[in-house]
Amino acid sequence: MSEENLTQKQWSLLEKLLLEQTAEQKKTRRWGVFFKVLVFVYIFAGLAVLYPRIQPSLSVGEEHVALVRVDGVIAADKPASANKIVTGLRRAFEAESSKAVIVAINSPGGSPVQSGYVYDEIVRLRELYPDKPVYAVIADLGASGGYYIASAADEIYANRASLVGSIGVVSAGFGFVGLMDKIGVDRRTYTAGRNKSLLDPFQPPKAEDKVFWQQVLDTTHGQFVAAVKQGRGDRLVVSDDLFTGLIWSGEQALSLGLIDGLGSSGYVARDVVGFEEIVDYSDKGSPFAQLLSGLGMSVGLGMAEAMVESSQYGGLQLR
Repeated sequence: MSEENLTQKQWSLLEKLLLEQTAEQKKTRRWGVFFKVLVFVYIFAGLAVLYPRIQPSLSVGEEHVALVRVDGVIAADKPASANKIVTGLRRAFEAESSKAVIVAINSPGGSPVQSGYVYDEIVRLRELYPDKPVYAVIADLGASGGYYIASAADEIYANRASLVGSIGVVSAGFGFVGLMDKIGVDRRTYTAGRNKSLLDPFQPPKAEDKVFWQQVLDTTHGQFVAAVKQGRGDRLVVSDDLFTGLIWSGEQALSLGLIDGLGSSGYVARDVVGFEEIVDYSDKGSPFAQLLSGLGMSVGLGMAEAMVESSQYGGLQLR
């Protein structure tokens, strides 16, 4: 075989390979475009399905009862943050067709600051809209910060088996001094201000630190108790145990004056207020964020958050 023929065959083979590669690249691009279009169609279809449930229409013409949810731990970086709850409350009160507001609570409590913000806002809105009664309805749990918020309402309802109360304050942490001694680790802390290392878990507890921190807890507890007394007034059956952090069933809470009746949100809307229609005004975030959550993205975010979240020693919690 001549050298010329061999070269010609090599060029033909190379040309064939280039053509096949080009065809494969075009095929890959087509599939890439197809999948991108499919993703966008999926997203927009999801938005179309979810959007009617994302936020209530603020121009609802039919008279109804507005509902705002307090679900989960009450904290600044949680769904039950004061900002989110207050946003929902303001929408609910401002809606002309809403005739009453239900604060639907299912919470173990959380930050006294966030709970206090919501309490104060409910009090403010009640004064601003005196013709719109506010009802707190406790589901499974309305404890500590959850009950703090509930006590701002005109009336409180719960199920007979709901857990209600826990009017107390807790601050918890760990001490690592013994462990450090055992493994031979020396803690070196330098401060300006003799109390800057207050409650340092890597140092032995000081008697004066305990006394001081107990005063902080007692002061916060006193604020909680004062808010409950202001909200509930003479309906409370005050006893030695009422403000000790104990928690009661809804049936027991009714006898103690912590709640006004037994019933669900539907019962309150229908039989107490007199309207069947309930519109949820809870702040659920942006439509896109809700779509991602609906598609399961929130699962991964929740796992990541759980892995990195830590409890700061000495942080106050209404529990």
